[in-house]
Amino acid sequence: MPISLIIILLLVVAVIFYIVGIFNRLVNLRNRYQNGFAQIEVQLKRRYDLIPNLVETAKAYMSHERETLEAVISARNDASALLKAAASDPSGSALTQLASAEGILQGAMSKLNIVMENYPDLKANQNMAQLSEELTSTENRVAFARQAFNDAVTDYNSYRQSFPPVFFAAQFGHNKNAELLEFADSEQIQSAPKVSF
Repeated sequence: MPISLIIILLLVVAVIFYIVGIFNRLVNLRNRYQNGFAQIEVQLKRRYDLIPNLVETAKAYMSHERETLEAVISARNDASALLKAAASDPSGSALTQLASAEGILQGAMSKLNIVMENYPDLKANQNMAQLSEELTSTENRVAFARQAFNDAVTDYNSYRQSFPPVFFAAQFGHNKNAELLEFADSEQIQSAPKVSF
């Protein structure tokens, strides 16, 4: 067998391994950002589970502030439903709608926090303090999970758009960029809801 044929075969094998490497890296990066969204989903579900407990504890003290409490529950239910929709397809409009619903929920929670400040007995309630601490902790976890998701999406998009993977991405089923999870009121939600005691 001539040396030139051996060199050509080695080059072909090297190119095949390189293309397989591109495919594997695209799959790995896609799985990372999908896992990142799953982590956001876990934390948002935790938040949605805590909110009814927070509201129930508050109801005993603030029965005449029903409008604020109902707004929080309604916003929570809307955000929870949109999270389920976004979980089945974490891209495009589903993420935009989820981001909008999260902004509304954040606003409702802020109103609840202002109302709570007017009730010293409520602020002193141990259950309320524990729920508020859990909610604050969850907000921090949501922020961290959202950052990890957006980092994974950026890594995926950067690799997908780089040369030479850009030539193979569409052929391997990676037709479009992943969407970042951005909230319309991102400046306001950078901090956890304020619950002061």
